[in-house]
Amino acid sequence: MKTIIEPFRVKMIEPIRFTTEDERVALLRAAHYNLFGLASSDVIIDLLTDSGTSAMSAEQWSAMMRGDESYAGSSSYFRFLAAVRNLMPFRHIIPTHQGRAAEAILFSIVGGPGKVIPNNTHFDTTRGNIEATGATALDLMIPEASDPQNEYPFKGNMDLAKLEELLRQSSGSVPLVMLTITNNAGGGQPVSLANIKGARAICQKYKKPLFIDSCRFAENAYFIKEGEAGYSDKSVSAIVREIFSLADGMTMSAKKDAFANIGGWLALNDDGMAAAARNRLILTEGFPTYGGLAGRDLEAIAVGLKEIVEEDYLAYRIATTRYISSGLEAKGIPVVKPAGGHAVFVDAGAMLSHVPPLAYPGQAFAVWLYRLGGIRTCEIGTVMFGRQPDGTEIPATLDLVRLAMPRRVYTQSQADYIIECAGEVARRKREIRGLRIISEPPQLRHFTSQFEPL
Repeated sequence: MKTIIEPFRVKMIEPIRFTTEDERVALLRAAHYNLFGLASSDVIIDLLTDSGTSAMSAEQWSAMMRGDESYAGSSSYFRFLAAVRNLMPFRHIIPTHQGRAAEAILFSIVGGPGKVIPNNTHFDTTRGNIEATGATALDLMIPEASDPQNEYPFKGNMDLAKLEELLRQSSGSVPLVMLTITNNAGGGQPVSLANIKGARAICQKYKKPLFIDSCRFAENAYFIKEGEAGYSDKSVSAIVREIFSLADGMTMSAKKDAFANIGGWLALNDDGMAAAARNRLILTEGFPTYGGLAGRDLEAIAVGLKEIVEEDYLAYRIATTRYISSGLEAKGIPVVKPAGGHAVFVDAGAMLSHVPPLAYPGQAFAVWLYRLGGIRTCEIGTVMFGRQPDGTEIPATLDLVRLAMPRRVYTQSQADYIIECAGEVARRKREIRGLRIISEPPQLRHFTSQFEPL
């Protein structure tokens, strides 16, 4: 059949409270037009993030009941360790309470003034943790990534020529190279295995470790299976193992492609770096066999890592974003093509071309989508990335709005509602004016900045 149905049954529900537009106008004003400031009970469809918002399975809930909460040497830790190593065979696997904790530990070891960390595209917390050490977070996107309408299937790839040039000229300032899979800030686009192999070869040439920011590794592997020559007959699990065989380390938020509500880890092959990371972990997170997590959370991750590589689920997952993306296009709404794995990205800068970049068209679109439909989304543009470490502000290359789909949470009728509401925003786009920031923190400003309409 052509229809791809949800590969699960609903056994538990959470009621949704329906607000009116008048209520939402007042709620936006009270939140200073920052959607992070809304109470979740006032949101009808929550697409703010796919991080930690997954619906867990019956198997995960069952496993949580056997959580071993021993301070050291918990049996839950060893089940977690075995599940991670089944897909990612690193020497050292260090649990943390979430991905940004793994990043903070890693960059506290390798970062610092004068250091440069290249990536295909750093996402917000990765960039923030690098810059907090005084290092520079450098994006090396391929040219196709800057064109939302380009259908190139692996727009998440790193520009390998730029990487080689960086290492040729400034090798001493680069402690490691990172690749983010899928490339979240670049539209949820996948990275090809050919690109990962190319990055690995360059890293070996210049004796630099390759790290993978791995949050959506299973979605990336499915794209490889679907679209890269030579991989259609390989299982997703086999592709995942091949990806990580090319890396020297990884950071991971288990709140994405492990179906967990909390958790993450840092994995390394280097013994000295691992010892330093564990020392830092004990100071900031906890003992190395729990790393800031309850045993029950380690159990949920262990089961989630088995479920995430099920190909019926991944086929449904990718079909969902493609369905919404094509539905938005049919309403005349420009989107980043091709559809990403975890989210649909609206090109708000193109849609609201009358709103200047420094009036934040992405934030304005997100505000109106909540106002008209109660749908909460996230700006990925000048609000998130415009403020530079020296305090200046530069418009982002693209002003996007991310509609991040929580895993196993929403149905096709809710997807249709998303499309309909976005279409209404498009119909009324000439009413939309920009916003200005009236209060902002020095870092990661999109989380807590306050706005007012122009």
